Amino acid sequence: MQLAVHEAQELNELTMSCVNSITNMACFINQAQDPELQALLQKHFPLHIRDYNIKVEFLSQVEGASMALPVPDLNPVLPSFISPSTTLQPVMPRTSVQQFNDREIGTAYLLTLKRAGREYAWAAMEMSNPDIRSFLEKAFQMSSHHAYDVWQWMVKKGYYPLEAASPTTLVALGGFYNKVQEPAMMQ
Repeated sequence: MQLAVHEAQELNELTMSCVNSITNMACFINQAQDPELQALLQKHFPLHIRDYNIKVEFLSQVEGASMALPVPDLNPVLPSFISPSTTLQPVMPRTSVQQFNDREIGTAYLLTLKRAGREYAWAAMEMSNPDIRSFLEKAFQMSSHHAYDVWQWMVKKGYYPLEAASPTTLVALGGFYNKVQEPAMMQ
């Protein structure tokens, strides 16, 4: 497949990011102590490898990628999306580390997924090849859904703040905008 130079450069950056993500995940799987966190990492790991391999195919094969990237379902497990189930656990950086703890693993993985998601979305908008654009859209969804899994785990552990917006804030913001009559074709 003939790639435009910007497509090749974007794919190169995204592929290098995958090298980093997969390497870190391999380390994290071995260091995670929490069984739920370890299970999430093990469940996500094969999709990150598939994602990487698809990029390699796009970069190296004239016919493009032969594999598809399955998008995992969004898996809500929190009983409420606005209130944490545990007390928040304070945190501060450690300046001497031999091994990551579960919180550090979850944080590093979540931030990696958020950054990857932004990069996939941005790169997809720049792709002229519809196959690559579609693949990157799926890669964004994969990152988003994986980030949601990790975020929920962090909220349950008290590692990530989640609090409901006050009624005052909602009234103020809700009253700031007026609805627009939708065209007939949308109704």
